[in-house]
Amino acid sequence: MQQTLVVKCGGHGAVDPQAVCRDLAEVRRGGRDVVLVHGGSADIDALAARLGLPARRLTAPDGVSARYTDEATLEAVHLALAGIAKPRLVRALDAAGVPAVGLTGLDGGLLRARRKSAHRAVVDGRRTVVRDDHSGRITDVAAGLLERLLTAGYVPVVSPPALAEDGRPVNCDADRAAAAVAAALGAAELVLLTGAPGVLADPADEGSVLDVCPVPDEGPPPYTGGGMGLKLVAAREALAGGVGRVLVADGRGSDPVRGALAGQATEIVRAAAAVGGAGR
Repeated sequence: MQQTLVVKCGGHGAVDPQAVCRDLAEVRRGGRDVVLVHGGSADIDALAARLGLPARRLTAPDGVSARYTDEATLEAVHLALAGIAKPRLVRALDAAGVPAVGLTGLDGGLLRARRKSAHRAVVDGRRTVVRDDHSGRITDVAAGLLERLLTAGYVPVVSPPALAEDGRPVNCDADRAAAAVAAALGAAELVLLTGAPGVLADPADEGSVLDVCPVPDEGPPPYTGGGMGLKLVAAREALAGGVGRVLVADGRGSDPVRGALAGQATEIVRAAAAVGGAGR
């Protein structure tokens, strides 16, 4: 589905999901198939706080940070995404005149993952191995299910958790889920919306936004501050999977998707392509 657009709506509290959905509806009415993948970090944190669960993160040796998901936190993740964030997006798309279907990775085996048995992390300056984190890396996407919904005129609204090989749910990063979905569909573009105007050379300075960000095929991403580490890893995976273009853009404006497609974004390219002059 070469003209398919996959958009990841970030869970950053500053991202306006209503504006994202109104803009997506305009893109859909323009004739493009659209899949919306979402996280919900602000909703997860708020629910976890109500349940008395501490918000903890794991930082890998390469500086990339991810949510630490013990069993109780996994339940909070599932509740927040499926019960709060997803219904909000589905309602907003419906209000904008576009029918939507909400799915977690468990529905129809949409997202399948390999459970991580251990995580290398840096805790208090020391490298350690964490073995009780319920997360995984996506290995398969049921693209046929999404294609049938798109053909029927629906916008699929997709989120973690995913289904592990042992038949139990695992958390997975929503940016990387979006990358896997985009690659499985052969999408033309993947737009990762966040609470910043793009990739920033200095996370404290929004004026330092990059027009283009080359990412190496292996090793740590060039920027990890401001939550960009996993986004750049996801972008690299999408490009390696054949996605035509990957953009990191501001989700706080009135037309964030169309703005990104028009150039108001950081385009992520493979470093080898950028060096060879074929990045844009």
